[in-house]
Amino acid sequence: MILPEALTLLGVFLLTLVMPGADFACVVRESVMYGRRAGVLAALGIGSAILFHVTYTVLGLGILVSQSILAFNLIKWAGAAYLVFIGILSLKAEAPKPVDIVGTPASGARSARRSFGIGVLTNLLNPKAALFFVSLFTVIVSHGTPAAVKAGYGVTMALMVATWFTLVAVFFTTPKVRLAFQRFGRWINRVTGLVFIGLGVRLAFQRATP
Repeated sequence: MILPEALTLLGVFLLTLVMPGADFACVVRESVMYGRRAGVLAALGIGSAILFHVTYTVLGLGILVSQSILAFNLIKWAGAAYLVFIGILSLKAEAPKPVDIVGTPASGARSARRSFGIGVLTNLLNPKAALFFVSLFTVIVSHGTPAAVKAGYGVTMALMVATWFTLVAVFFTTPKVRLAFQRFGRWINRVTGLVFIGLGVRLAFQRATP
């Protein structure tokens, strides 16, 4: 019974993973503005946040967040404010600077802690992620599934996330893509900023219903 459950869970997760959202925009911004290293670190940060979501979901704490209007709203408004803040920074940002062969900006590497932390915060401060994992595990994962297997699901999901967004970071730091961003950098920054602000506003109106 474990194999069908695992395939269903990971299949549904994969479909939602490739859909663009705040995490995708975060990795693209870090990659374009600060190079491949920053993008990959942001991807690893998002993957780490997935482990956190799965952990409290398996422990049953996710139900408390999903059923508490106060907890949901606190996370929601913090996340919305954070996304709008990142959007404003993108609107003010200059065009991307030239990068070397590994995608490091000529002006110097971005702090590893900051890129990783931005990835973590972008995912953690999204209450939709908490509701998603609670719903996903409630509907698909059996109560009788061993805790070790559930932990394995979480690790696999985190690896899937880190791998996918690492590929996104690599793509957006390839020479041709970087050249396009350098040519239209200011306009792309404005579009990215508006996307973040739009995601923040959308999150602010998100209801607590999974």
